[in-house]
Amino acid sequence: MTYCVAMRLDAGLVFLSDSRTNAGVDHVGTFRKMNVFEAPGDRMMVLMTAGNLSISQSVRQIVAEHTTAAGKNIWNANSMYEAAQVVGEAIRMVHERDATTLNQFGIDFNVSMIFGGQIKGERCRLFQMYSAGNFIESHDENTYFQIGESKYGKPIIDRIVNPDTPLNEAAKCALISMDSTLRSNISVGLPLDLLIYETDKLAVTRFVTIDDNNQYFQMIRNTWAKQLKTVFEGIDDPIWNAAPDATSNVLSSIGNKNQPLRIQPPAGFAIDFNAAPVPLQTLAQDEGNNKQH
Repeated sequence: MTYCVAMRLDAGLVFLSDSRTNAGVDHVGTFRKMNVFEAPGDRMMVLMTAGNLSISQSVRQIVAEHTTAAGKNIWNANSMYEAAQVVGEAIRMVHERDATTLNQFGIDFNVSMIFGGQIKGERCRLFQMYSAGNFIESHDENTYFQIGESKYGKPIIDRIVNPDTPLNEAAKCALISMDSTLRSNISVGLPLDLLIYETDKLAVTRFVTIDDNNQYFQMIRNTWAKQLKTVFEGIDDPIWNAAPDATSNVLSSIGNKNQPLRIQPPAGFAIDFNAAPVPLQTLAQDEGNNKQH
């Protein structure tokens, strides 16, 4: 599995991906999921992938080399939308070639991608690509995309990131999102690739591969855990069966009529709660009784 997140902000773009792939707990591999297509001064584009690794690698290779019937490829597309169409066509080409054979072996055609960047003359743009080669674009109402194990890292992004968020704050949020995912899911793992792109740079200027020895990421992991615990301990415990005039932290009041849904035993089925417990018989005792018989 994997986790990748990308954010489109007024100041630029943030891309973060892990590098773990696995086919079971005893077969773990490391493959980088972030691919950069760059012509400095003209365009800078990033493709991040999740799903079946063989499909992802085939799509990536076709994207780098393929020219459409209209003469468009990733290197001469006039807009990010045209470039996203090239990526979508590459996905469909791999599907047409491999999907039937994969299905015969019980393997689904499973791939999802995030594609974003900037081409000279237009703004930064970000797309989420699907297995059918179709895609959606990020706008201010939804300024980020996730693929892979997204649920663990989503809450912090929803609370923090908006189009006005500075790039460094967005990168910090992305790393906290990744840390939450790493702690909760073994199928996501280090090292990480982090790329921060500033609008109109048209080249990669800030990129880092993060491993266990990265000082900043270790600080993020330790500080976030401590601060969460501090905030949690600072929230008052609930008050049960509070007096009618209580106004603070009341979870339930005296006289409330809330009741659980109780399941009744079948008719004629009696339970004697006062009966003495039946003594447990050990395996050795059971074997001794069998020999006597």
